[in-house]
This record gives sequence, structure tokens and C-alpha cells, in this order.
Amino acid sequence: MSRRGDEMQARVLGVLRHHLGPMSAYDVLDRLRETTPKLAPPTIYRALAALTERGRVHRLESLNAFIACRCDHRHDAAVLSICDGCGVVQESVAPELVADLSAITGQSGFAVKRHVIEVHGTCADCTRQAQV
Repeated sequence: MSRRGDEMQARVLGVLRHHLGPMSAYDVLDRLRETTPKLAPPTIYRALAALTERGRVHRLESLNAFIACRCDHRHDAAVLSICDGCGVVQESVAPELVADLSAITGQSGFAVKRHVIEVHGTCADCTRQAQV
């Protein structure tokens, strides 16, 4: 990885860490263009791909968005609970769930490359507010 690539990854990761909710690649681009106006989308996509591959960022497939990884689970898939009310994303790890999924899909000879586990619903705060 080049020094410029490392710097861009650090900047992208910094933007995601300081934002509470998911961000699209273009949201990240807009934020970084505040200080680097000529920044191009492919630069952001390369940084996000590298960060995702290294486990530093999660891609929320259902939202086409990204969040910074908040857990230390380099070898386990994250379970991402996405609140449809406020947009908050909670991250957990369930190695036994991933093992079960791999075993189930492996019975048919399917070779798993990666797991994406997203659950949509309502967070505790939104549920409480709805009950009031």
C-alpha cells in the first residue's frame, strides 16, 4: 500500500468514526471535499474497499452504506442490527451463528467466502418512544 493510500484510508476511517450513523461513499466524499476539493469518487471507493477487506469498516449491503467497525472481531463476521427508525447500527459478534451458517450452506457443497448478517428492526430507544 502506498503512503498516499494509507493516508486516504486513515482520513476515510476518521470520517466514519466521527459520524454516528451509516454513510454512503458519496457522503464520505462530500465530507472530505471540504478540505480536498478535487477528490474523486474512485479514491474513496478504493479506500473503502481496502478498509472493508481489512475489517476496519463494514459495508451495510441493504443500505449501500458504510460504518466504522467498533468491535475487535477480525476473524468473526459482525451481526449488524439496523434501526429503521433512527438509523443507528449496533454491532455484535456471534461466532456460533457464523459457524452454523457455514455448516448449513456447506452441506450442499457451497463454499462460503464471507458472511453479511444484517437485521432490520427498531432499537430500544425508538421502541420506547413509540410506546409513549
